[in-house]
Amino acid sequence: MTTRKRISLIALLSIAVAGVISPSAHAAATRYITVSAQGTVKVVPDAVRINATATSVAATSKEALAATAKTATAVRAALKTAKIDTKDIATQSVSVYPEYKYTNDGGSTLTGYRGSQSFTITVRAADTAGSLVDALVAAGGDNLQINGATPFVLDSTKSLEAARAAAVKSAKAKATSYAKLMGVKLGKVNYLVENSAPTNYTPVMAVAKAESDATVIDLGQQDVSISVTVQWSLL
Repeated sequence: MTTRKRISLIALLSIAVAGVISPSAHAAATRYITVSAQGTVKVVPDAVRINATATSVAATSKEALAATAKTATAVRAALKTAKIDTKDIATQSVSVYPEYKYTNDGGSTLTGYRGSQSFTITVRAADTAGSLVDALVAAGGDNLQINGATPFVLDSTKSLEAARAAAVKSAKAKATSYAKLMGVKLGKVNYLVENSAPTNYTPVMAVAKAESDATVIDLGQQDVSISVTVQWSLL
């Protein structure tokens, strides 16, 4: 083998060895830390969701539905007077079915037909929800049932921003703590993922009465949460 060929072969082997070593060396230098954290803020609900049902019993299904429709019309009129927008009034169900009276000997007797129409009403001014409940009961009388009143956060823009900031701050504090324990420093952020953190609203199945006998719905506070996963490179 000539000297020139030998030198070329050594050069090619050197390049090949460098190509094998470099990826592993690069992989060893790529270090990172990934943490998850949650930020939560407490807010006072700014809206109330009311569930109401107009219901009537009559001799026939037609009469039962007609009586229910009359109550529902009175309810809509009360909502209009209270300046509740039609987009905030939604029918959830309409039904009519036979009702029976059962005796101890196992017999049953048809007593009539029950018609029902259920509504979900969004009250955007939470402080007026109690007076609206009273107005609905006055309009529907004994043929109206209030099934529940649920305070909730209608506009969560600001509270979500605050929860997001709290989540990122918590994630960075956690990552910094781990980095200190390992004797390293945080580098740049490789990625940040915001995870879903649903807020559960517990229905208020009863409403309070003030001394004046006006209905009062206590709004309380609710949690708005954001969960994030963040990865930092390590120096």
